[in-house]
Amino acid sequence: MRFEGILFDLDGTLVDSVEDMYMALNLTLSELAHPIVSHALVREWVGNGIDMLVKRGLSGSHEVSEALSDSLALTAIERFKVHYDELVGQYAGLYPHVETGLSAFATVPKAIVTNKNRAFTLKLLDKLNLTAHFDCIVCGDDTDKKPSPAPLLLAAERLGIPADKLIMVGDSKSDILAAQGAKIPVIALNYGYNQGFDLKEFNPQYLCDGFLDIIPIINQR
Repeated sequence: MRFEGILFDLDGTLVDSVEDMYMALNLTLSELAHPIVSHALVREWVGNGIDMLVKRGLSGSHEVSEALSDSLALTAIERFKVHYDELVGQYAGLYPHVETGLSAFATVPKAIVTNKNRAFTLKLLDKLNLTAHFDCIVCGDDTDKKPSPAPLLLAAERLGIPADKLIMVGDSKSDILAAQGAKIPVIALNYGYNQGFDLKEFNPQYLCDGFLDIIPIINQR
């Protein structure tokens, strides 16, 4: 096998978790007397961490408003965390064939590399019975967030595998750019949270429509 280990993004790659975040965000916005936002907008906004999601919600746009005050943003982020802690994993579910795909690589070292905070990541993995599949977990509060290559390189270090012997599996521009920065080949999945981007424009090595499509790619010699 060409690759000695696999790095996986979490939200939008393994788990569809938008419903939990949609509910937590709108509870937060309602508390702060801000207009609630649609499910479709939340699906478009996720992928850059909680802080950015909340700021987009307060702004009502993918672009954060320059008029948004730091104090309001901090208050909203803290309220979001309270609500999300109560909801995380409650409505989330695995994408089709994720369990089968992960089991196919049972003997291959694997890591989660996510922009989600560690507390929420661990809770989500536990609720969906995914924790045992992974040898290490790198989260958004461990180092710089994707698209920085730093979390991927940290995962490589923790797995004890050279970066050029790994492959990244993700669903977003951030995953692709992070992998390119770390000089790690990347499989981009079309079904996740791509924030409206056409992922092929970012030149991933591989572009797949379903999770099982990664198996022959990773198994190549």
